[in-house]
Amino acid sequence: MSGIAEVIKSRISANSYDTERQLTDEQIAELINLATHAPSAFNLQNWRFVAVRSTEAKARLLPLAFGQQKVVEAAVTFIVCGTLNPHETLPAALKPSVDAGIIDQSIYDMWVGAAQGMYQENPQLQRDEAIRSGSLAAMTLMLAAKGQGLVSTPMIGFDQSAVTTEFGLSATEVPVMLVTVGYPGTTNWPQKPRKAVNDVLQFV
Repeated sequence: MSGIAEVIKSRISANSYDTERQLTDEQIAELINLATHAPSAFNLQNWRFVAVRSTEAKARLLPLAFGQQKVVEAAVTFIVCGTLNPHETLPAALKPSVDAGIIDQSIYDMWVGAAQGMYQENPQLQRDEAIRSGSLAAMTLMLAAKGQGLVSTPMIGFDQSAVTTEFGLSATEVPVMLVTVGYPGTTNWPQKPRKAVNDVLQFV
């Protein structure tokens, strides 16, 4: 089995973390470096991450996550955000690709114009894109964590409005999910069985 296949098939959603082992700033930054290699429409990269890792910050997050202890016991809980107004940030996001010769000016102009037309007057599509991009980044983050010997859990059980206020998110940042990351504890389940491929795949 290839390395990536093993990572995918052995990843679990953890509820048990080793509270004695923490992550360094460098380890956290590397996880986010890997997470930002996720795909996004037009290469928007419309995401941001808040690493909740201090004891004080975890205590503030705990009631907003409805008392789920893993946000305290994990080494870090990421608030994974997708960002709105992607048509405004796309020019700066795409410029490095032009500078590197990956895309030319005509492609740059076409993508920037298309994004303006798609998103500028469409707040629902902006929100949809924020959730898509944040979700792709979160999944990449969880695979990166597994690849580094860590475990993780995606969490939708939290008060989005309260998290936005408590952690100073801007009006353009949508908290898509929480992702707890840390070293494994002793009581995690193995990966649960998946539906058969024949149940979810259609050839046309």
